[in-house]
Parts: sequence; structure tokens; C-alpha cells
Amino acid sequence: MKQILLITDGCSNVGIQPAVAAAQAREAGMTVNVVGIVDDGTIGEYGAAEIEEIARMGGGVSRIVHQKDLSYTIQQMTRKTVVQTIHQVVNHELKHILGKQEGGTTVEALPPSQRAEVVRVMDEMSEQSSLRVALLIDASASMKPKLPSVEEAIRDLMLSLQARQGKSEIAVFHFPGNHSDEPAKLDVEWASDLSKMKRLLHRIPMRGTTPTGPALLHVLDYCQYDSKYIHSEQYGDIPARQHEHGTDGVWSDYVL
Repeated sequence: MKQILLITDGCSNVGIQPAVAAAQAREAGMTVNVVGIVDDGTIGEYGAAEIEEIARMGGGVSRIVHQKDLSYTIQQMTRKTVVQTIHQVVNHELKHILGKQEGGTTVEALPPSQRAEVVRVMDEMSEQSSLRVALLIDASASMKPKLPSVEEAIRDLMLSLQARQGKSEIAVFHFPGNHSDEPAKLDVEWASDLSKMKRLLHRIPMRGTTPTGPALLHVLDYCQYDSKYIHSEQYGDIPARQHEHGTDGVWSDYVL
């Protein structure tokens, strides 16, 4: 199972709309969940609305939290979305096996004894299934005072995932990237230990722009291909999305 967890204060201001990018991720089988650390006032209200829309279009959930509650919220959201994903898969399989149409048999509609057994299996699956969480962290200027809390939350999430029986891995990105043409920067490739997480965000350069949509597409490429690049015999190492959409050097859905 793979999911993208976006941590942001909202207010995207560069590129494709983040809700559109989240919808593309959902179509590709990736759930997009969003944790918002927003400020008070009109800007905070705008950011909260954007956060809710990203999660809705990405098939995930959203939470607006205070910095002190960030670690707990991220852990709970991750666990909830794993269970939710398994629940959806089980319901789909039940309809297929029992030959029901949409709206037919679900876990809740089963007789009590059968329902208890299915729930037991679902609980086992949630603990034993492999899980990958791609963390996408807003590193725009407005997020600077919040990054220490984000870094602590990442470490706590890793500890929580290590307690699972199944293999759990985290990849970490921040956005915008370190260069003007880089929507997001990969900080940690898929990892299952804490050693790579130390002082992760300490040296991230803070910039004013917030290209949330392009950053989501960048992370989606990585999750689909497990790499920042695909090797082409003709063109060498090129970004995955460029390979997919042609060789004109432009991301077809990176709209400025």
C-alpha cells in the first residue's frame, strides 16, 4: 500500500491546482492525505479550504492541527487510512465474490459471525501488509517556524510504523526544491530505519513560493517508478513524467 501525506499551511501559489494533482494521484491508485498547520485569519481560512479540497480529490482525509498535536495526528491519520484502504479492498472483493452490484454486500451487511471473521482478517492485514508513506513537506517561507514540529512528527511516525509487523517505509520530500525548476526535492529515499531521519530538515532553504500541485505530481512519479529518474538509452536519465509524456523536455501538466 502506498499513500502520500502532505504537510502544509495551504495557500498554493504556483503551477497546477493541487486538487487537480491530487485527483491524478487518486486515479493512479495513490491516496493523498493532508495535515494542515494553518494560521489564524483570512489566509488561514483560505489555506484550510484548500487543504480540505486536496484531500477530497485525493480520496484521503484532512486534519487541521496545532503544532503540539502534529505527531499524534499524523500517526492516527496514517493508521486510519491504512484500515480504510483495506476496508475498501475487502468490500470490493466481497461484491465480486458474491456477484453483487454496486451497493450490494459490504462487511457491515454480513451476518455477525461472518462479519467478525472478516474484521479479524482486516485487522491482521492492517498490521502485516507492506506500507509506504511518501511525506511531502511544505518548506515555503511561512512554514519555517513550524518545521521543528514537523521533524519531530516524522521521527514519531517512523517509531510508530516500526511497531507494525509488516514492512513500513517512508520517503521524505520538501517543496519547493532547491532550484527554480525543481518543484520538490527528495530528502530521503524509501527508508525503514531512523538513522536517515536525523536533523532531516535542518538545512532546507526556505523560499517564498508554494508549488503544491507540481510537488504532488513529482512525488507521484517517484512513487510509481520508485525513482526520481528513468533511464533512457537515447536520452539518459530523465524525469519519470518527461519519459512518460514524451521527450520535449516539458511536463505536459506542469502549468504555470
